[in-house]
Amino acid sequence: MDLKNPVEQAVILLRSRLCNPNFIFTLFSDSPDSNYSKLKYIISSSVTESCNNSVLLLGPRGCGKLAVLELVLEDLLREFPDMISVIKLNGLLHSDDNCALKEIARQLCLEHQLAFSKMASSDENSQFLIAMLRECGLAHKTVLFVLDEFDLFAQGKQRLLYSLLDAMQSVTSQAVVIGVSCRLDADQLLEKRVRSRFSHRKLLFLPPSREDLQRLLEHALLLPSGSDLPHEFVANFNSNLLNIFADKKFKDIMDTVFNTDSTFKQVLTFLFSALCHLDLKCGFLSVENFKDALSNIQRQPKLECLKDCSILELYILVCMKRLEVREHETCNFNSIMKEYKSIHDSFQTTDYYARDVCRRAFEHLLQRELISFLDNRGHGHSIEFRPVKLLISWQELYQGLKSYGSCPAILYKLVERETTT
Repeated sequence: MDLKNPVEQAVILLRSRLCNPNFIFTLFSDSPDSNYSKLKYIISSSVTESCNNSVLLLGPRGCGKLAVLELVLEDLLREFPDMISVIKLNGLLHSDDNCALKEIARQLCLEHQLAFSKMASSDENSQFLIAMLRECGLAHKTVLFVLDEFDLFAQGKQRLLYSLLDAMQSVTSQAVVIGVSCRLDADQLLEKRVRSRFSHRKLLFLPPSREDLQRLLEHALLLPSGSDLPHEFVANFNSNLLNIFADKKFKDIMDTVFNTDSTFKQVLTFLFSALCHLDLKCGFLSVENFKDALSNIQRQPKLECLKDCSILELYILVCMKRLEVREHETCNFNSIMKEYKSIHDSFQTTDYYARDVCRRAFEHLLQRELISFLDNRGHGHSIEFRPVKLLISWQELYQGLKSYGSCPAILYKLVERETTT
């Protein structure tokens, strides 16, 4: 690291902060009403009081469920290094009961330095799990089962969930099942026999409020005064940042972020993008950096699809839009070809292709889902006669043509003419 360049040092420091969930969520762990405090109490009381427990962490993706859980586990492993064993499963990988039991057996063997048998049957792995829970309970060691994508484990016969929760009914066992899911009704997916053994504790994770968002901005972006960075640079950087926070344009940008997707993941992606736009020569963040970051994170999948379209496909889209503007109730491949020929005859364009080529381009637009059939009827009919509709707005088409590097001038003129009328 070049100690003579405080700007690069500051950028590295801020990037490491934004990529470190522990640093971000430590800000919200002080309050006794925080999910961090509640989850830590549930697990720590299970460890110290030698009791079984189960809890669900529910909320939209990107709201910090796993990040807070990892922060809690890290703290508890530091406090109780010899009293906790963590087993992690993911519903995307281990929703099959046999696969899940084998993975639990593998992790338990690895944790306790035992020989793992890949050839063991599902019943043998199930018996091994019950025996290990009993032995860990006698040794006053709590086994934490983290089930990510919990709702996927609740599909099928739910044998794994029943086996875990039923084994926890024993006096000798000592375990905690922690389910993580983006489905708020995950507990309602459980069978009656599983639900009766579940603790019904649920922690709800939500996107940050406006006040929390403001605290997050200051916590993540303001440079610490006690760092190795020059004091004068830190003071100027923080002063400039506070001025940006008070700027009306910046507040409008943050309102847009808040109203579209204010999850922690999206906000941190937005801040990281703004940091990537920082001018190293200037050395300070600007409102323009945040404006550029906003345009980067706003997903525009239709515009991305238009960038990959051929010239002929753009012609077909413009023809369909022109037919739509003229209030044609329906259009099909044949009517589009008539409009295409009309444009060619009127302006003598050089971009005129054979009907078979146009049909392949038409089919490609259907595959890209820029256009679709009007209904599901008529599967037996020829594609040329089935009515279709446009799945892209006029404004999106206009912006797509503007950003298209080799857009024919006539297409752009046709679009401009329609937008001004």
